[in-house]
Amino acid sequence: MSATPEPTRRLTVTDIARLHADGTRIAMLTAYDFPTARLLDEAGIPLILVGDSLGEVMLGYDSTVRVTMAEMLHHTKAVVRGTERALIVGDMPFLTYATVDEALEHAGMFLQEGGAQAVKVEGGVRSAKIVEALVRSGIPVMGHIGWTPQAKHGMGGKVRVQGKSVEQARALLHDALAIQEAGAFSIVLELVPGQLAAAITERLRIPTIGIGAGAGCSGQVLVITDLLGLGSFVPRHARPYAHLREEILEAATKYAADVAAGTFPGPEETVRMDDIVLEEALGRGHLDRPADVVAGGIPLDRDL
Repeated sequence: MSATPEPTRRLTVTDIARLHADGTRIAMLTAYDFPTARLLDEAGIPLILVGDSLGEVMLGYDSTVRVTMAEMLHHTKAVVRGTERALIVGDMPFLTYATVDEALEHAGMFLQEGGAQAVKVEGGVRSAKIVEALVRSGIPVMGHIGWTPQAKHGMGGKVRVQGKSVEQARALLHDALAIQEAGAFSIVLELVPGQLAAAITERLRIPTIGIGAGAGCSGQVLVITDLLGLGSFVPRHARPYAHLREEILEAATKYAADVAAGTFPGPEETVRMDDIVLEEALGRGHLDRPADVVAGGIPLDRDL
């Protein structure tokens, strides 16, 4: 008899720590919907982030600042339903963790209502108390330092690499250590010079997940639309592994042309019924033909 396969088990922060300890580089991707999440889970991606980047790449907002908690929960539920193995991280939206009480309430919603297993919080030293409070309450937290999109207006508004000066580099080191000591299980380094990101990674016990931070991090994350080549612009730090924008555009154009020409749908996309049944349904069957005149010269009416 063949052995019964073990049921699929969802990864935990302990599993992520074990991957890091084993020297395995950790791949993380964003997802915002059921079918995409299902594919990423099937591909074996261990960490899936339901990022507030959905505001810009899925909802058409001009900033992540506009993303609401309701929107994040809606998309998180879809991603969780599409996965069995990946650890799902919900991105805490702007102004949902300004105080400890707000952070606990909203992070709790991610786990209780959304089904996520962890949350992500932007900010270093300034967010350390929030991270600590969440971790003490049993909520796993992923940190996020460097370029933090929710703080873009306070950072000059323009996306730019962080940590190039001595002061900025030292500040990022302090941020990383503060988030680690607050109990985070990992930390995203976004738009940080590669050498600095590597130095931070060497000084931490927890894994770093880089995005535009070089290959010296413990793992990497990409926005799914950048990975698939769905956007009209590809950031310098991203590498498209597909070019779906062109493929989708070509497919939609061909479809519209076939509809206009009457070649879609064709016989292979069309269901037929029995012609005799159709004739009956349309009142053209043998029972619907003029009846023979019976005795007395009265036509037979089968409906009487």
